Amino acid sequence: MPAASHRPLPFTAATSTGGLRLRTLALCMALGLVGASGAQAQSLQEVFEAAHAYDATYLAAKSLDDSAVYRAAQVDALMRPSVLASASAGYNDTRPVVGANYSGASTGVTLSAKQPLFNPANVASIDQAQRSLFASHADLESAEQDLIIRVAQAYFDVLGAQDTLATTRTSKAAISEQLASAKRNFEVGTATITDTREAQARYDLATAQEIAAENDLVTKRIALDQLVGRQNVVPKQLAVPVALPAVPGAIDEWVGRAEGGHPQVRKAQLGLEIARLETDKARAGNLPTVDAVASVSAQNGNTQGFTGTSKVGNVGLQLNYTIFAGYQIQNRIKETLVLEDKARNDFDAARRGVTQATRQAYYGVQSGAAQVKALEAAESSSQLALEATQLGYRVGVRVNLDVLNAQTQLFTTQRDLARARYDVLVGNLKLRQAAGQLNSADVAAVNQLLAK
Repeated sequence: MPAASHRPLPFTAATSTGGLRLRTLALCMALGLVGASGAQAQSLQEVFEAAHAYDATYLAAKSLDDSAVYRAAQVDALMRPSVLASASAGYNDTRPVVGANYSGASTGVTLSAKQPLFNPANVASIDQAQRSLFASHADLESAEQDLIIRVAQAYFDVLGAQDTLATTRTSKAAISEQLASAKRNFEVGTATITDTREAQARYDLATAQEIAAENDLVTKRIALDQLVGRQNVVPKQLAVPVALPAVPGAIDEWVGRAEGGHPQVRKAQLGLEIARLETDKARAGNLPTVDAVASVSAQNGNTQGFTGTSKVGNVGLQLNYTIFAGYQIQNRIKETLVLEDKARNDFDAARRGVTQATRQAYYGVQSGAAQVKALEAAESSSQLALEATQLGYRVGVRVNLDVLNAQTQLFTTQRDLARARYDVLVGNLKLRQAAGQLNSADVAAVNQLLAK
């Protein structure tokens, strides 16, 4: 694009460390307001609370956990008394070949009750229901941890996209200045047309990168809005100076927490216990059951003009014992033993899986923290290199391409540094999720790192 249509600022000695940083900061602050439509920036805690009440995946898991309470209560009825009432009414017409005809109406009411006294299969079913309830709680805990990660990832994705766009625009502005400088030097005969064309090519590339960054920001914002059910969510920037949390403890401590407290490990252990109880239920098929039973009935009849009421009541113990069931019980026991082995292997796989995930997350956070330190050093070095290159260009010992390369290196480093910081924050949350320790308090801790 011609310089006249941009009116780019000339390159002067004022392009110093302080000036460049002030320009970058100004663009970042301006970018934080892009698309906000005057809306106030929202903290990570506020966004998480909104998603907690809106996200369909989490709410579905919560509803399933709520229903598990009533499902367990249904099974408790197996060892509680039951009462059944029944009533009947009819008309009897008896016509013998010889003798009188006996016909008439009759009604009856029966009330029966049963209290299980000894039933090992029902006791095992109740224990299974309790463990299934605890497994449902573990699923809900996993769903909440997953929600925290999804919210944090979407939140910092938007911030990362904003920083990328800000860096791209700052780079474009610096290239525009260099383009104007190259054109002026060419006009006065102190530079070749090659400098101008190189700067123009870099400017065109920066324009394309700016368009891509704008589109990526829009996409990231749509994802965040969809997660919380709101429009134009504006995340808060990290507080300056940025202070990233350190990873406490050694890796063995995190692995120990994961093996003992991760929701999926607890669920797998509960699954193993449920499978063992299923074997107990199968073996209970060879045992008797004892119930206390009681009933009372009243029968009212009217036959040939005679009306009468009879009452019958009984109370006692009822013993049930299966003598032979066609080998169904034996085969059921063999099946449950095999399924018990499967549950044991599932438990081992769950422990190994969370152990591996915890180790990977731990080393990922450690590597990310080291990368942040390296990029911070690289940013300072790139800034000094750019200043030296700009000075060399002004005194004629460096060419325009050298300045463009130094600018690209600096802005790329700044972009990577911002992304690395966000990755460390999300990585810390993922580490706690891998160890099964993630909760809303961790969201509040990260929230303290944001600008007020």
